[in-house]
Amino acid sequence: MPGVSGGVLAAIMGIYERLLSFMAHVRQNFKRDFLYFLPIGLGGIVGIGVLSKPLEYLLAHYQMIVLWGFAGTIIGTLPTLIKESTSRTNRDKIDIVWFFSMFIGGGLFLFFMSEIFGTIPANFFGFIIAGALIALGVLVPGLSPSNLLIILGLYTPMLQGFKSFDPLVFIPIAIGGIISILTFSKAMESLIKHHHSRVYHFILGIVLASTVLILIPSPYSTESISYVGVSGMDWILSIAFFILGCLLALWMSNLEEKYK
Repeated sequence: MPGVSGGVLAAIMGIYERLLSFMAHVRQNFKRDFLYFLPIGLGGIVGIGVLSKPLEYLLAHYQMIVLWGFAGTIIGTLPTLIKESTSRTNRDKIDIVWFFSMFIGGGLFLFFMSEIFGTIPANFFGFIIAGALIALGVLVPGLSPSNLLIILGLYTPMLQGFKSFDPLVFIPIAIGGIISILTFSKAMESLIKHHHSRVYHFILGIVLASTVLILIPSPYSTESISYVGVSGMDWILSIAFFILGCLLALWMSNLEEKYK
């Protein structure tokens, strides 16, 4: 679901630090941690299979309302991310530069990404990229990889593959996720430990930029939001679901604060 960060959900459930440690040090206590996380992985597969079809339907028939609702869930997580960004050190000028650099520069890069690199095809290689981004959504709390998949035009093809349990979608996504975990988990653990504030201001910039982009029509993406033919009722429902999304995310953030 765009707007929902796997890392934030893991933190709410109290398993984020153990999950990050497991991914960063796979060989340590492998059997114990593997058996611990196995049912979580199975639950993830079941959830994907159950939710992908209704999500595909909603995006096909109520795209504007759904995307505004998803944007609300992202905006609602920002207060928690802002609070977390200064939980260990005070904000300084470099943090502010990091944020605006990623918000403006990162936003422009994401907007023109398909124009710069060409459209990423929904094939084996494209789904490896999708898997890597999904894994980053778990490694980096607050980062919603589905936003990036929408921008890249991979989200709907991924949902279609999930709906039918297509192995040509599941296998490359799993490969991409494993590559991402092996490549970035130790680095993420180290960065959060030694450069906590910088990392979170980087995340804040990317999260805000990607949220703005899913609400702006783009000529470079076939999955971009469209406002053609929308009615006043569509706008009312979109704003209502945006507010509901914000409230849902704030509630989730309060759970994280309560149980972490």
